[in-house]
Amino acid sequence: MKISIIGAGAMGGAFAEGLLKSESINAADVTVANPHTDKLEKFASLGASITTDNKVAAIDADIVAIVVKPWLVEKVIEEIKPILDYKKQIIINMAAAISSAQLFEWAAKGEEKPAIFQIIPNIAIAVKASMTFIVPCNASDEQTNMVKGIFDNVGQTYLTDEQHLGAGTTLASCGIAYAMRYFRAASEGGVELGFKADIAKDIVLQTVKGAVELLQANGNHPEAEIDKVTTPGGLTIKGLNEMEHAGFTSAVIRGLKAGLK
Repeated sequence: MKISIIGAGAMGGAFAEGLLKSESINAADVTVANPHTDKLEKFASLGASITTDNKVAAIDADIVAIVVKPWLVEKVIEEIKPILDYKKQIIINMAAAISSAQLFEWAAKGEEKPAIFQIIPNIAIAVKASMTFIVPCNASDEQTNMVKGIFDNVGQTYLTDEQHLGAGTTLASCGIAYAMRYFRAASEGGVELGFKADIAKDIVLQTVKGAVELLQANGNHPEAEIDKVTTPGGLTIKGLNEMEHAGFTSAVIRGLKAGLK
């Protein structure tokens, strides 16, 4: 299974890193294309093929992942379309806010249409911990299972429809930045409480990791776990109530909804 990634920016680079760390992917089967070689050297050192020519990357690939800024997607498709074989090759689009209808219009060869997957991961794909949304478009079940299997190896996946892709983007792709902002705020609070900055950060990260693993292990609603540690008149409920007085839950929901505007 040969996979070519066109674009080695933040997301394209993260995707390449995750694939190259996956035990089920042979590094020699991964090609990364980017117009500037300075972003490619790292992937060559990890065993991937590299090129500055998008057509060279695409011509022999089973899967061609387009991971560029939205305004560059049409240009990339027009460039590689003449050498693509839609009977054998699959196109993945990772640029947000571009509809499948638009992609099919750009990629059309007469009546012939490719199998396209709209895919939104998050940056944690670099460490095989992404939450990835997958929308099959004109794809068979076999193709869908194959693509899902690739992304299952670099995190968790969710098959959905195009209608929910925007919500998935703000909840998981943008959402990882929202989580990082909490880590920063809590770490700064830890410094105010008397810990050194690096120690405060480690405490916050381990605490959040523990919360995640606890919920994943028992499947409980977060509020059920909160109830276990909020004793009457205790410190935890005082802290939670103070955060709510400042609009914590409302701010999170408003931030998520803003990502859809």
